[in-house]
Amino acid sequence: MVAGETTADVSAAPREQRNLGDQQPKLSLAEILRLGAAGAVDDSTCPQVQSVLAKISLCRTHVMGGRKFQCRDCDEVTSLYNSCGDRHCPTCSGGKRVDFNDKASNLILPGVTYYQVVFTLPSELSELALANREEMADLLVGSAWKSLSTQIKAEQDYDPAAISVLHTWNQKLEAHWHVHLLVPGEGPSLSGSTWKQATAPPDAKNSDGFHLVRAAALRETYRTKAIAKLRRLRRAGKLKLGGKFEHLQENEHWDAFIEKLESKNWVAFIQPPPAATSSATQVVNYLTRYLTGGPISNHRITSANGREVTFLAREGTRTGGERQQVPITLKTSDFIRRWCLHIQPDQLTKTRYFGGWSNNRHATYSARCQELLESLGRDVSTVDEATCEEEHPDLLCEHCGSDRLELVAQTAKPSWKELMWRESDSCPWWYADLQRESHRKFWAESYGEGFYDWYRETQVESAKGILAEPTRRIQLPLPGFSPVRDHHESYLIDSF
Repeated sequence: MVAGETTADVSAAPREQRNLGDQQPKLSLAEILRLGAAGAVDDSTCPQVQSVLAKISLCRTHVMGGRKFQCRDCDEVTSLYNSCGDRHCPTCSGGKRVDFNDKASNLILPGVTYYQVVFTLPSELSELALANREEMADLLVGSAWKSLSTQIKAEQDYDPAAISVLHTWNQKLEAHWHVHLLVPGEGPSLSGSTWKQATAPPDAKNSDGFHLVRAAALRETYRTKAIAKLRRLRRAGKLKLGGKFEHLQENEHWDAFIEKLESKNWVAFIQPPPAATSSATQVVNYLTRYLTGGPISNHRITSANGREVTFLAREGTRTGGERQQVPITLKTSDFIRRWCLHIQPDQLTKTRYFGGWSNNRHATYSARCQELLESLGRDVSTVDEATCEEEHPDLLCEHCGSDRLELVAQTAKPSWKELMWRESDSCPWWYADLQRESHRKFWAESYGEGFYDWYRETQVESAKGILAEPTRRIQLPLPGFSPVRDHHESYLIDSF
């Protein structure tokens, strides 16, 4: 049986056979999401979360269409089904990761020192961000870049650049909004035509020889800019304040909330290269790994079955350091709900380019950097090449392992509208049920309880009657038009 047919058969089985039952560990992340989706969502779940899980349920199954190859050695057929392409799917979007890795790697110059700077939102704002994702992403990323670029210009006097990648999780998959920035520790001078490298002030207490900006000043600037942006969002009415944050609609409680945020130490951690020989491509590879596919990969899942999932997570409060990994066990439904916390709106951009690496400046900025480095006698003819951790295995026969395969059939991928229609055989049963319930509630609110069921029954009975005794439709006369008679002296029957 071809990979994908098993999961499709699960989706197509009768409902009494679709329970998770006893699964043999270990399931992959995609299998966990596919098999456990029904128990993790209900009619109160966000429609986008429902949609993402439904797409993952169909990913690389026979209903998606695809290609069939026949082996020239054993004559067996191998099927390769289409993927869903959703950026949250654990098995899709490898091309997007490769593209990002290539683009980021092309910006890196050999011999230049690069830093990773991580900015984190306080826990209160990470919770608030769940209802204000786009607004809080802009707040976090924008405040991080503005504070970092301000400090670099003030302390080091060179033109800064950065790549940012947004992450919204911690090791336990809880809401923990933070952004990683890859930043060069040197660049073209702002006050002259020279190349400047970040240097530590005389009173700096660092023994490794690396210094970007003063960490304390960076944290203070970041907190100030983020809170100012938060105030502007509330004044403009762009913050959704509901649930446990509903009391913040009152000015008195809001002021107390802001005062608490101002009293906290905000996290802005500057990570230098681990060693003098370290390459920025290591950071690029790390950022690439979680660009798509969600907050956890298969290698951290130690066991999984129909009831629970066990995965490894680091514990402790040591900032930027290696912490011990411990096993975390959750019910399968709870694991999926945590995973779903990190499904983002389509409009939210996880990667951004700033300063000299922004889209409208990177060409001239890179040329200027190379010109100045060459004037110093530094070789910039080659660029460190990052290795994106993507697997692209050649297609092999799943029966004998031969690579002598011939395309014998191809089926186009159906539209999502066709696949996800609630009466379609391809639609996951739980997603179809949720759609029907949503329609039932809509019609009940509009026309009264029971209208939806009555309407469906009427449609069925009408359809049966039409199939049993076909009748001709009569076009009623319209004002201003005279009825037209045919040669039988009867009204012309017209069907549109």
